[in-house]
Amino acid sequence: MTFVFLLLLAAIAAAFFRGSRNQKARELEEQAEELDRVKRTVEEDVVAFGEEVADLDVVTGGVELDEGGRQDYSRAIDAYDRAKDLLDRISAASEVSHVTEAIEDGRYAAKCVRARVDGKPLPVRRPPCFFNPQHGPSVEDVDWAPVGGQLRPVPVCAADAERVSCGAEPAVRTVPVGNGLQRRAYWEAGPAYAEYNRGYFNSYAGSGLLPGVLMGAMMFGGFGGGWDGGSMDGGMDSAGGDMGGDMGGGFGDFGGDGGGFFGGLDF
Repeated sequence: MTFVFLLLLAAIAAAFFRGSRNQKARELEEQAEELDRVKRTVEEDVVAFGEEVADLDVVTGGVELDEGGRQDYSRAIDAYDRAKDLLDRISAASEVSHVTEAIEDGRYAAKCVRARVDGKPLPVRRPPCFFNPQHGPSVEDVDWAPVGGQLRPVPVCAADAERVSCGAEPAVRTVPVGNGLQRRAYWEAGPAYAEYNRGYFNSYAGSGLLPGVLMGAMMFGGFGGGWDGGSMDGGMDSAGGDMGGDMGGGFGDFGGDGGGFFGGLDF
């Protein structure tokens, strides 16, 4: 009888460990699929930025750049090369932010080149367009809200500022989610895109160039009225925390339903 009982326990234990292994394998597979989707998204951004860099050849054709212009041009090219190299070497989600950070830096350099060619003052460095970071650096802040939401100031490019002022829908960046067949606004794509977002916006935390309460809440949480103040990788808590703390520690969530910027943007 004891022998039969031991056999039964062994069978239960074996079934449990098989189930645990299968669950772990499914989790790893899902993580790999998520990373693959984010990498494809970042690749689209790298390609788009490469086209901008290539356009600089046309913009500067027949123009003698001064030393500052040559440095900006070189910086844009170097950023593109760095983004491509980093993209090829991505093996973990935490590395995605390095690619988008390089793109963001290079886009500003490219914008400086264009300003120099046009004889205009160098642009103030601002966060990327909130609706689509591919649009490049923002030019102003506008009040915007999704259907049924509250108005918040967001940094936008000139084209999206015009759209919003006319009551039209902005050109929002969508990314694949779930099984990859669905697309949502990148700020509603969940924590898988946290590092993608971080690379574009984290360097502006505490810079004085963020659009007030919206970006403060984006980076650190604690906005109230639906902002759940959560964080990635052990970042700031819902009390707001010390905004001068570890910038790389994490971003506050917008909302608490699993969607949204770094886990949930709920206006």
